Amino acid sequence: MQLTFIHRLSVLVLLATLSVVLPGCGSADSKESKKSNLPSEDAAGFNSYWYAGQAEITRYELEQARYGEMRKGDAVLIFVTEDFLRDKQVKHEFGDAAQAVPVLKMNSVKKFYTGIYPYSIMTSVFTPVITDKMGTLKVVSSSQEWCGQTFMQFNHRQQGFDVQVHSYFQKEGDENFHLDDALLEDEVWTRIRLAPSNLPTGEVQIIPGQLFSRLHHESVRIEKATATLETTRDSHLSNGDISVYDIDYQNLERRLTIRFETAFPHRILAWEEETRSGFGPKAKLMTTRAVKTHSLKTDYWSKNKLSDSHLREELGLVY
Repeated sequence: MQLTFIHRLSVLVLLATLSVVLPGCGSADSKESKKSNLPSEDAAGFNSYWYAGQAEITRYELEQARYGEMRKGDAVLIFVTEDFLRDKQVKHEFGDAAQAVPVLKMNSVKKFYTGIYPYSIMTSVFTPVITDKMGTLKVVSSSQEWCGQTFMQFNHRQQGFDVQVHSYFQKEGDENFHLDDALLEDEVWTRIRLAPSNLPTGEVQIIPGQLFSRLHHESVRIEKATATLETTRDSHLSNGDISVYDIDYQNLERRLTIRFETAFPHRILAWEEETRSGFGPKAKLMTTRAVKTHSLKTDYWSKNKLSDSHLREELGLVY
C-alpha cells in the first residue's frame, strides 16, 4: 500500500510539473495584460471578454474567387489574447517578462478546393492591446496547395518591417528586405476588435494583405488607398448598428470591405474582397465573400480529444 501511495504521489508531481513546463497556446491572464484602449468605465467589459481564459472562434461561409471561378469553403477567425515578447517576437512562455506585452492574436484560416486539389491558407497577426503606443509587431502567412508552398513574415523593427518571403515559385524565390512603416491590411482585423474608432480614414499608405500578394504573385510594397468608416443597418447580419470599413486601392484593382458590430466586442460579421481572379487576358473582376454562420468562445487548446469532435459541428465546419 505504501508503494502504491508513493507511486501515485510521483505521478501527481510529474503531471503538475508538466503542466508548468510544457508549452500551450492558451490565452494570457496576467494582471499586466488586463488593459485596453477603452475608457476606464468600459475596461471591465473588455477585460471580462478578452481575459476569461478563452478564445473567440467564428466560422464563415466562404465563397472564394480563384482561377476565375467561385469556390465554396470555410473561413475561420480565431481571436485570443496572450503575452508576447517584443524582442524575440514570440509568445512569452517562461523566463524574464520584462519584454512581454499583451497582444490580441488573430489566426485567420481559409480552406477550399480548386477542382481536385485543396488550398489551406493561414495568416497570424500579433497586435499589442494598447495600439496607441505600439503598432502590430508581427504578421506571418502561409499557403499550401498541391503545386507548392509559400511563406511570408513581417517583423516590426527599425521604424518599419523586416520582410521575409519564401516561395516554391521561381519568380518569387527567397527574399529579405525592409519596408517603411505603413498601415498593414492584415492588422485591420485586430484593430477593429481593439479600437475601431482609431481606424485611419481618408488617403492612407498601406501594405496589402500578405496572402493577396502571394496568391496574385505581386511584389510586396506600400500602396495608396482611400479608407472610409461608416455606420449602417443590415438585419441579415445583425439586429444592431453595423460599421463598414472600406479600403479602396488606388493603383491595384482591389477593394476590401469589412462589416462588423459597432458595439463592443465589435464581432466581424462579413467581408468582401473585390479583385481580378485568374491570370492573363482572361482574368476578370470577381468578389470573394465570407459571412458569419457560427461562433463560440472556448479554450480550444484543451479540446483535443476525440470526445471534443462535436465542437466542429457546433462551429459548422465542413472542409
